[in-house]
Amino acid sequence: MRFLTVNVPGDRNHQILLEKPGPPVMDAATADQVRDLLTKGRGGGHLFFSTIDCRATYEEFRSKGIEFSQELTEQPYGIDFGLRDPFGNHIRVAQLAGE
Repeated sequence: MRFLTVNVPGDRNHQILLEKPGPPVMDAATADQVRDLLTKGRGGGHLFFSTIDCRATYEEFRSKGIEFSQELTEQPYGIDFGLRDPFGNHIRVAQLAGE
């Protein structure tokens, strides 16, 4: 089983667990089906992050070759953009209005 736990340095209370579908949780054939569906954006998780400067974060991600599912957009609640990780998880980064 392969997984990665991500957290802000020094903050052990808030972590994100990223795992690759496969044994021992599921057999190889099921893992292939799950990966195929996730890659198509079906059934993946959703992660929401906030930032104090959405435009700068967007430009930093763009400079690193990140592909976006939604470009930087003005919303009624602030500014945000969307992307998907290689496993199909939807990720949104937002700067809320007034922050």
